[in-house]
Amino acid sequence: MLAVIKTGGKQYIVSPGDKIKIEKIDKKEGSEITFKEVLLLEKVKKLEIGEPLVKKAKVIGKILKQGKYKKVIIFKYRASKRYKVKKGHRQPFTEVEVLKIEI
Repeated sequence: MLAVIKTGGKQYIVSPGDKIKIEKIDKKEGSEITFKEVLLLEKVKKLEIGEPLVKKAKVIGKILKQGKYKKVIIFKYRASKRYKVKKGHRQPFTEVEVLKIEI
């Protein structure tokens, strides 16, 4: 079974047992989360495409951890102006394990 869900402005292909890193969601670790925006559903070689969403379909997952990605360095430089700016950024994420896909 396979599904395409939409969360945080992005789309993810998931199946039961998958672990995905998505944009940060403010819930505690160990709690369950339901994704109701299912765009595509595939089961036993039968494909169901939503218009725009598949009706009565949802994906249930469990939040494993909240974390941050590795630091990304932003460096701006203008050679003849003596201008230098160095910044760092760590994007937060939520790691989710997909438990089941319901129809």
